[in-house]
Amino acid sequence: MKSARQAALVAAAVVCAAAIACAAYLIAARKAGGDVQAAAERQLEIIALDLGSVLEKFETLPFTLAVHPDVASAATRPHPEVTERVNRTFKAIQEQAKVAAIYLMDRNGNTLASSNWDQPLTFVGRNFGYRPYFQEAIRGNAGRFYGIGSTSGEPGYFIAQPVYPLGGEREAAAPIGVIAVKISLAEYERAWRSSEEPIALADRAGVVFLSNRETWKYRSLRPLDVRSQRALAATLQYAGRAIRPIADLPRQERAGFGEFVAKPAGRLGWQLMLFPSPVRVTRVAVFSALAALLLLAVGAASGWAVHQRRRRLEERVESRKALQKAAEELDRRIAQRTEELLEANLRLETRYATLQETEQLLRTTQNELVQAGKLAMLGQMAAGITHELNQPLAAIRAFADNAVTFLARGQTEQAGANLSHISAASARMGAIISQLKGFARKSSETLARVDLAQAIQASALLLEADARRLGASIDIDAVDPVFVIGDAVRMEQVLINLLRNALDAVEHAGERRVTVVLRREDGDAVIRIRDSGTGIPEEVAPHLFEPFYTTKSSGKGLGLGLAISSSIVQAMNGRLTAHNHAGGGAEFMLRLPATNNETTNVEGGRLVDA
Repeated sequence: MKSARQAALVAAAVVCAAAIACAAYLIAARKAGGDVQAAAERQLEIIALDLGSVLEKFETLPFTLAVHPDVASAATRPHPEVTERVNRTFKAIQEQAKVAAIYLMDRNGNTLASSNWDQPLTFVGRNFGYRPYFQEAIRGNAGRFYGIGSTSGEPGYFIAQPVYPLGGEREAAAPIGVIAVKISLAEYERAWRSSEEPIALADRAGVVFLSNRETWKYRSLRPLDVRSQRALAATLQYAGRAIRPIADLPRQERAGFGEFVAKPAGRLGWQLMLFPSPVRVTRVAVFSALAALLLLAVGAASGWAVHQRRRRLEERVESRKALQKAAEELDRRIAQRTEELLEANLRLETRYATLQETEQLLRTTQNELVQAGKLAMLGQMAAGITHELNQPLAAIRAFADNAVTFLARGQTEQAGANLSHISAASARMGAIISQLKGFARKSSETLARVDLAQAIQASALLLEADARRLGASIDIDAVDPVFVIGDAVRMEQVLINLLRNALDAVEHAGERRVTVVLRREDGDAVIRIRDSGTGIPEEVAPHLFEPFYTTKSSGKGLGLGLAISSSIVQAMNGRLTAHNHAGGGAEFMLRLPATNNETTNVEGGRLVDA
């Protein structure tokens, strides 16, 4: 019984809601229709005033030109000089007034002068006697007409006035010609395109000749009768086009055509129309119906909420005790979980501190390993560098003894020459020692701009003695300066290690040559070090950059050089690779990111402009 009563109440509520929604829809639709109608009429009023002002602005122009002496002379007795003067006058006025054309016709409709006299499609020589505006003006009245130009093919509004002989009474004399002004309404039509709703301007026969819907132009609001069709054909108003109704267009092209708001415009019985979209009315009505349903739903929900609130008040008393008990349990669990999190956080802090110590130890060990590799390399180069220093030192001693002898003999010029040799030898020893000291010092790990060409030259200088001892040549091809961001000392360590390995590779070769090429490729600095040795054995290639792996004899290396070099290059965001060259020998390629700005420095681990 209770279920049947609830079903009846629900059905009654649904019927009432539907009735209220329908009433709201009808009332809103009626009001929205009225609002749309009023808005359309206001918009048409503005458009009509604007159109009227455009048309009326030029009403006096043909009348004013008709009384010009040259115009009457050209219409009475055409003379080339007068006609040319009239043509130029018409063109100047046409450009200033911004009209489409100005032209003069004799009493038979033949064009004598025109503002477009110098254009390919000139009106001069054309006959427009069949146009209604000419026929009206030759009868002594103002002629007005809208149509497509038979010469230019461009539509326009024509205003014509009769031309009378000079010195006569206008009322008594017959017109000797007609002057016409053509006005283009294209810009006015383009202004309508901002409107989403269709706007159209139709003549008294119902043919649309201006519209923001291009497919509607030169189509009629309804099928034309035979009389109207004949009139259009006789005047060529629309260039002989077949005028068909808009309703014949495909559905998509005639979208929006239907009921419209109209207002008369112009002096030719035109009709200005705006086609309001019924979608707006429907949308407002639907929104109003939905709003009414929403209000009903809110009211029903509010009533249901009040009913539920009474039930919830009873349940709240019972649930409050359970909630308090749950809160106490939650507090206990939170305290327990907080204690566990504190202990876990303490363990994490301890592990993090240990990790930092390990990382610092690893970094220190790595730096010491790099320094050890550098000192080991210096030990290998010591014999060659000692020989390189002994030669200028022996020369200094010999030149000094000779200088003492020359001074004792009073031969100061020869003594000065010996002292110059001593200075040059000392400078060479200083350069070698300076390079050696710079290479031997510990790296500061400070990033800076490194000139790779300079680094290559410095590294080759330190190995010059070893190269001479082996009878090998180091050919350097570094045409342009290339800069990278890194540690100059470690960069030289990598280069010396690679050059040293290349010299070792050519020690027993027939041709002992090491080639170094520096280039910029795709934004990277690329150094290729190629030797003329026997190349890298196939079984050695996979282990080439592994620590403590070496193919050299005991005492010539620990197998750390290439591993340290690869680590240094990776720290500079680069890559070190090796392969056998197609022309023989091995080739090591060092690729590093190049910097384009030669004034770039590094501060605090980031790039800045010097």
